[in-house]
Amino acid sequence: MGRVLPHVEVKVVDPATGVTVPRGEPGELCTRGYSVMLGYWDEPEKSAEAIDAARWMHTGDLAVMRDDGYLTIVGRIKDMIIRGGENVYPREIEEFLYRHPKIADVQVVGVPDERYGEEVLACVILRDGYDNLTVEEVAEFCRDRLAHYKVPRYVRVMDAFPMTVSGKVRKVELRRVGVAG
Repeated sequence: MGRVLPHVEVKVVDPATGVTVPRGEPGELCTRGYSVMLGYWDEPEKSAEAIDAARWMHTGDLAVMRDDGYLTIVGRIKDMIIRGGENVYPREIEEFLYRHPKIADVQVVGVPDERYGEEVLACVILRDGYDNLTVEEVAEFCRDRLAHYKVPRYVRVMDAFPMTVSGKVRKVELRRVGVAG
Protein backbone atom coordinates (compact mmCIF):
# COMPACT_ATOMS: atom_id res chain seq x y z
CA MET A 1 0.00 0.00 0.00
CA GLY A 2 3.03 2.26 0.12
CA ARG A 3 4.98 4.37 2.59
CA VAL A 4 3.85 6.49 5.51
CA LEU A 5 2.78 10.05 4.67
CA PRO A 6 4.38 13.09 6.34
CA HIS A 7 2.91 14.07 9.71
CA VAL A 8 1.36 10.61 10.16
CA GLU A 9 2.63 7.82 12.40
CA VAL A 10 2.06 4.12 11.86
CA LYS A 11 3.00 0.99 13.72
CA VAL A 12 2.30 -2.71 13.32
CA VAL A 13 1.40 -4.43 16.59
CA ASP A 14 0.60 -7.88 17.89
CA PRO A 15 -3.22 -7.82 18.09
CA ALA A 16 -3.22 -9.78 21.36
CA THR A 17 -0.61 -7.77 23.27
CA GLY A 18 -0.39 -4.40 21.53
CA VAL A 19 3.40 -4.72 21.38
CA THR A 20 5.06 -3.49 18.18
CA VAL A 21 6.22 -6.42 16.04
CA PRO A 22 9.56 -6.51 14.18
CA ARG A 23 9.64 -5.43 10.55
CA GLY A 24 8.66 -8.26 8.26
CA GLU A 25 6.23 -9.72 10.83
CA PRO A 26 2.45 -9.42 10.37
CA GLY A 27 0.36 -7.55 12.89
CA GLU A 28 -2.43 -5.01 13.20
CA LEU A 29 -1.88 -1.70 11.43
CA CYS A 30 -2.30 1.28 13.74
CA THR A 31 -2.06 4.93 12.75
CA ARG A 32 -2.29 8.33 14.35
CA GLY A 33 -1.97 11.90 13.20
CA TYR A 34 -4.00 14.66 11.61
CA SER A 35 -5.80 12.23 9.29
CA VAL A 36 -7.25 10.06 12.05
CA MET A 37 -10.86 10.67 13.01
CA LEU A 38 -11.71 11.90 16.50
CA GLY A 39 -14.29 9.15 16.89
CA TYR A 40 -17.67 7.90 15.75
CA TRP A 41 -20.53 10.40 16.03
CA ASP A 42 -22.43 9.79 19.29
CA GLU A 43 -20.89 6.32 19.70
CA PRO A 44 -18.27 6.55 22.48
CA GLU A 45 -18.06 2.76 22.98
CA LYS A 46 -17.38 2.14 19.30
CA SER A 47 -14.86 5.01 19.30
CA ALA A 48 -13.03 3.49 22.30
CA GLU A 49 -12.78 0.15 20.44
CA ALA A 50 -11.15 1.81 17.42
CA ILE A 51 -9.02 4.52 19.04
CA ASP A 52 -6.94 3.86 22.15
CA ALA A 53 -5.99 6.29 24.93
CA ALA A 54 -2.76 7.27 23.12
CA ARG A 55 -4.87 8.24 20.03
CA TRP A 56 -3.72 5.26 17.94
CA MET A 57 -6.48 4.12 15.59
CA HIS A 58 -6.59 0.32 15.33
CA THR A 59 -7.59 -0.35 11.73
CA GLY A 60 -8.37 -4.07 11.97
CA ASP A 61 -6.07 -4.62 8.99
CA LEU A 62 -3.22 -7.12 9.16
CA ALA A 63 -0.11 -5.58 7.67
CA VAL A 64 3.62 -6.15 7.27
CA MET A 65 6.17 -3.34 7.25
CA ARG A 66 9.19 -4.10 5.13
CA ASP A 67 12.71 -2.95 5.98
CA ASP A 68 12.41 -0.15 3.40
CA GLY A 69 9.35 1.27 5.22
CA TYR A 70 6.73 0.09 2.73
CA LEU A 71 3.55 -1.45 4.15
CA THR A 72 1.61 -4.35 2.68
CA ILE A 73 -1.89 -5.35 3.79
CA VAL A 74 -2.05 -9.13 4.24
CA GLY A 75 -5.60 -9.53 5.54
CA ARG A 76 -8.11 -8.59 8.22
CA ILE A 77 -7.86 -9.52 11.89
CA LYS A 78 -11.44 -10.80 12.00
CA ASP A 79 -10.61 -13.16 9.10
CA MET A 80 -7.45 -14.58 10.71
CA ILE A 81 -7.71 -18.28 11.59
CA ILE A 82 -6.08 -19.56 14.77
CA ARG A 83 -5.39 -23.25 14.27
CA GLY A 84 -3.63 -25.07 17.07
CA GLY A 85 -2.02 -21.84 18.25
CA GLU A 86 -0.77 -20.90 14.77
CA ASN A 87 -2.00 -17.73 13.06
CA VAL A 88 -3.22 -18.56 9.56
CA TYR A 89 -3.85 -15.72 7.11
CA PRO A 90 -6.60 -16.68 4.63
CA ARG A 91 -5.32 -14.31 1.96
CA GLU A 92 -2.00 -16.18 1.74
CA ILE A 93 -3.80 -19.49 1.17
CA GLU A 94 -6.25 -17.92 -1.30
CA GLU A 95 -3.44 -16.43 -3.38
CA PHE A 96 -1.71 -19.82 -3.45
CA LEU A 97 -4.86 -21.76 -4.39
CA TYR A 98 -5.58 -19.43 -7.32
CA ARG A 99 -2.71 -21.29 -9.04
CA HIS A 100 -4.66 -24.57 -8.97
CA PRO A 101 -5.81 -25.41 -12.52
CA LYS A 102 -9.37 -26.24 -11.45
CA ILE A 103 -9.97 -23.16 -9.24
CA ALA A 104 -11.52 -20.01 -10.72
CA ASP A 105 -12.18 -18.30 -7.37
CA VAL A 106 -11.53 -19.17 -3.74
CA GLN A 107 -12.34 -17.86 -0.28
CA VAL A 108 -10.72 -19.29 2.85
CA VAL A 109 -12.34 -19.15 6.29
CA GLY A 110 -11.90 -20.75 9.68
CA VAL A 111 -14.48 -23.16 11.05
CA PRO A 112 -14.71 -24.48 14.62
CA ASP A 113 -12.73 -27.60 15.49
CA GLU A 114 -12.65 -29.38 18.87
CA ARG A 115 -8.98 -30.35 18.67
CA TYR A 116 -7.35 -27.29 17.05
CA GLY A 117 -9.83 -24.52 17.85
CA GLU A 118 -10.31 -23.76 14.17
CA GLU A 119 -9.70 -25.58 10.90
CA VAL A 120 -9.17 -24.24 7.40
CA LEU A 121 -12.08 -24.37 4.94
CA ALA A 122 -11.57 -23.48 1.27
CA CYS A 123 -14.76 -22.49 -0.55
CA VAL A 124 -14.10 -22.72 -4.27
CA ILE A 125 -15.73 -21.90 -7.56
CA LEU A 126 -14.45 -24.19 -10.28
CA ARG A 127 -13.28 -23.21 -13.75
CA ASP A 128 -15.49 -24.10 -16.68
CA GLY A 129 -15.16 -27.75 -17.64
CA TYR A 130 -14.63 -29.02 -14.07
CA ASP A 131 -17.36 -30.31 -11.78
CA ASN A 132 -15.45 -31.69 -8.79
CA LEU A 133 -12.48 -30.95 -6.54
CA THR A 134 -11.57 -33.18 -3.62
CA VAL A 135 -9.82 -32.41 -0.36
CA GLU A 136 -7.15 -34.91 -1.43
CA GLU A 137 -6.49 -33.01 -4.68
CA VAL A 138 -6.09 -29.74 -2.77
CA ALA A 139 -3.85 -31.39 -0.16
CA GLU A 140 -1.63 -32.86 -2.89
CA PHE A 141 -1.40 -29.47 -4.61
CA CYS A 142 -0.37 -27.85 -1.31
CA ARG A 143 2.08 -30.57 -0.25
CA ASP A 144 5.61 -29.21 0.27
CA ARG A 145 4.45 -25.70 -0.73
CA LEU A 146 2.39 -24.65 2.30
CA ALA A 147 2.93 -25.37 5.97
CA HIS A 148 0.82 -28.37 7.02
CA TYR A 149 -1.39 -26.28 9.30
CA LYS A 150 -2.33 -24.01 6.35
CA VAL A 151 -3.55 -26.83 4.10
CA PRO A 152 -7.37 -26.76 3.95
CA ARG A 153 -8.94 -29.61 5.86
CA TYR A 154 -12.27 -28.98 4.16
CA VAL A 155 -13.17 -27.99 0.60
CA ARG A 156 -16.64 -26.85 -0.46
CA VAL A 157 -17.40 -26.45 -4.16
CA MET A 158 -19.91 -23.65 -4.72
CA ASP A 159 -21.63 -22.05 -7.70
CA ALA A 160 -21.26 -18.54 -6.22
CA PHE A 161 -20.21 -16.84 -2.99
CA PRO A 162 -22.73 -14.93 -0.84
CA MET A 163 -22.15 -11.22 -1.47
CA THR A 164 -23.00 -7.93 0.23
CA VAL A 165 -24.82 -5.20 -1.68
CA SER A 166 -21.45 -3.47 -2.12
CA GLY A 167 -19.97 -6.57 -3.81
CA LYS A 168 -17.87 -8.01 -0.97
CA VAL A 169 -17.88 -11.70 -0.09
CA ARG A 170 -19.83 -12.44 3.10
CA LYS A 171 -17.28 -14.62 4.91
CA VAL A 172 -19.63 -14.91 7.90
CA GLU A 173 -22.04 -16.87 5.70
CA LEU A 174 -19.20 -19.01 4.34
CA ARG A 175 -18.31 -19.96 7.95
CA ARG A 176 -21.94 -21.00 8.48
CA VAL A 177 -21.76 -23.18 5.35
CA GLY A 178 -18.65 -24.83 6.75
CA VAL A 179 -20.21 -25.47 10.16
CA ALA A 180 -23.38 -26.87 8.57
CA GLY A 181 -21.11 -29.02 6.41
